[in-house]
Amino acid sequence: MPDTSTGSRGRTQGAGLPAAPSRRTVLAATAGVTTALALTGQAHAATPDDRKLRALIARMTLPEKVGQLFVMRVYGHSATAPDQADIDANLKEIGVRTAAELVARYRVGGIIYFTWAHNTRDPHQIADLSNGIQRASLTQPRGLPVLISTDQEHGIVCRVGEPATLFPGAMAIGAGGSRGDARTLGRIAGQELRALGIRQNYSPVADVNVNPANPVIGVRSFGAEPAAVAGMVAAEVAGYQHARQLAATAKHFPGHGDTAVDSHYGFPVITHTRAQWDELDAPPFRAAVRAGIDSIMTAHIMVPALDDSGDPATLSRPILTGILREELGYDGLVVTDSLGMEGVRTKYGDDRVPVLALKAGVDQLLNPPNLDVAWNAVLKAVQDGELTEARLDESILRVLRLKAKLRLFDEPYVSQGGVDRNVGTPAHLRAADRIAERTTTLLVNEGSLLPLSRRTHPRVLVVGADPASPSGTTGPPTGVLAAALTELGFTATALSTGTAPSAATIAKAVAAAGEADAVVVGTYNVTAGSSQRTLVAELLATGRPVVAVAIRNPYDVAQLPDVRAFLASYSWTDVELRAAARVIAGRAKPCGRLPVPVQRADDPTRVLYPVGHGLSYRDR
Repeated sequence: MPDTSTGSRGRTQGAGLPAAPSRRTVLAATAGVTTALALTGQAHAATPDDRKLRALIARMTLPEKVGQLFVMRVYGHSATAPDQADIDANLKEIGVRTAAELVARYRVGGIIYFTWAHNTRDPHQIADLSNGIQRASLTQPRGLPVLISTDQEHGIVCRVGEPATLFPGAMAIGAGGSRGDARTLGRIAGQELRALGIRQNYSPVADVNVNPANPVIGVRSFGAEPAAVAGMVAAEVAGYQHARQLAATAKHFPGHGDTAVDSHYGFPVITHTRAQWDELDAPPFRAAVRAGIDSIMTAHIMVPALDDSGDPATLSRPILTGILREELGYDGLVVTDSLGMEGVRTKYGDDRVPVLALKAGVDQLLNPPNLDVAWNAVLKAVQDGELTEARLDESILRVLRLKAKLRLFDEPYVSQGGVDRNVGTPAHLRAADRIAERTTTLLVNEGSLLPLSRRTHPRVLVVGADPASPSGTTGPPTGVLAAALTELGFTATALSTGTAPSAATIAKAVAAAGEADAVVVGTYNVTAGSSQRTLVAELLATGRPVVAVAIRNPYDVAQLPDVRAFLASYSWTDVELRAAARVIAGRAKPCGRLPVPVQRADDPTRVLYPVGHGLSYRDR
């Protein structure tokens, strides 16, 4: 069970993490907030009712109300003493030096953690940062706990790296086909994030990836079949929200799965009819609502069949209020995708976007490019009568409901002992390994080339792409595969050839293959003109057995028709690559089945491998 104790009883303290204030100190520092909520002294007090939350809102100033609607990034590993480079970045982008100053100036309701913002160095530091943020907020007049969030999707999108437990990503879980595994992932990941003070996770992805060319979703989706994706989304939500440990977030409403444009850099348009949307995009979000999802994230996409105004869904009242609230019956928290993305900024200025989002039905405004501009724009809209204070109160009530549901009013702090007991435990790591083995998908195995035997193929060369690790703590993929195969009894060496190998690099790989008994090549987003195809062809010409592993999109197999053995791992994180190595070595049997169809490279209208395709080893 997660450690949720925040009182002085049973607290374990250690070096490096200042003692969290006692419950008595918290009650005093919040200046009557918990008294207004009439919380009891029990560790699991009942969720405050709306009447008490509204009383809290009535005591807030207008600037405090505006602040509660924002979730903002901030640089630094510490709430009060970040590195100088992070202080400089904060001053440049936000006009404050630290997270504590951010909370004091803008009274933000939430903060989002990023690896690149240096928020997530290690578990104890993350817990310390979380406690520092809570302390900074709770010691303000009428101070409220902060809802700390992150994007921990697993697979290719992770903000908290090792030694936390890292799981396979959504498409891998879809390939495993087990809702129980999805639920286990959510339960364990939620337990670990909560121990770090993170209470809102922007996961799972509920988009149905029906477009193989999708540049932003792809393997972040559970698959291409709406019913299967819906089942996985509901299961993962149940895991994350088990025992009210974490708020899950289904994203990106109304569905980002059929785009060829990345909304970070452009403005995607979805041309689905309303009937197609109901059939393809809506089912996972309906399932999330039925599962009691705590929050739903909007997409910066235009869907003319749902709203022909030309506005992105994030700013669309017909979509967010008309469909999500009224048709789907959702009354939880609606959070925007990052307001710094191009998809939401193409039509309106940064001062209009947050106001229009609130008018559309949004509750949380995530990561605006300029907080001062956005914050003052909302304040001015209320002062000028464009937004009513009652409209703000409606969203603030949803924010406070979620904070109360997550017990943040009673349990705002985490302990160092809780980190040790919950994060990256051997049991959690074993669960991730077992789940990963069930996701690895064998697409091709001509002549039963796999599994490789260390007796007949003792020397293995591992070549291929080495993209940067999603979490910043693992990889490179060739090295991980080589190390895993060595641990399994092979003599494996790694040679990174990259995503676009040159002629000289290919020649070096071919020469190295001459000294090996087999070659494993990791492929990454292979296209018709990719020199990765040349690399594989020349390796095959050596006569050595070649095993290809798609370390991201399974669609690579269509571009490499001559490979006799082909695996899909769906990501290049260590847990998935180690599982692929065990399958290659025969220590685990491939169990995964494609959750997306793979079209032929020469005729995309024809399916090469359908949903459900996956080979197994014969019992030996």
